[in-house]
Amino acid sequence: MWEWHGLWNCSLGCKKTFTNMETNLDQIENRLRDLLIAHAPTLQNRVDKSGHLEVAGTKEVMQGKQKVQGHYFASVIRKPKDIRLYFFPIYTHVDNFDISAELSKSLKGKSCFHIKKLNPDTDNEINEMIAMGVDLYVKDGLI
Repeated sequence: MWEWHGLWNCSLGCKKTFTNMETNLDQIENRLRDLLIAHAPTLQNRVDKSGHLEVAGTKEVMQGKQKVQGHYFASVIRKPKDIRLYFFPIYTHVDNFDISAELSKSLKGKSCFHIKKLNPDTDNEINEMIAMGVDLYVKDGLI
């Protein structure tokens, strides 16, 4: 269960935080969803249903060889044993991200994080990583 205390302000109005390790997958999924949704209207929800959130940009851009309505940004997907955060900016801009050893342990492949537990430091790091991804994609005209 989240133990909320005080207010924590990110640049986009995220005001919730917690003081101990979270292992409840429902709570972890909701928190990751909130971190992405906080970046609206820069990001739009392509898919928003139980167990699956996908966000993308709002501009028509070239993605590979085809024109798409909104460049893919990230997804949160519920699996039986963890919550997956697919975070495309870490794939497209790998040199811009320096993740901690703890978060690195959950990275499987190049852009998929398997989150089984969430502590305040990892929560903050994911929030900052998402904000940096948004900034990079805005700067590059992708979203």
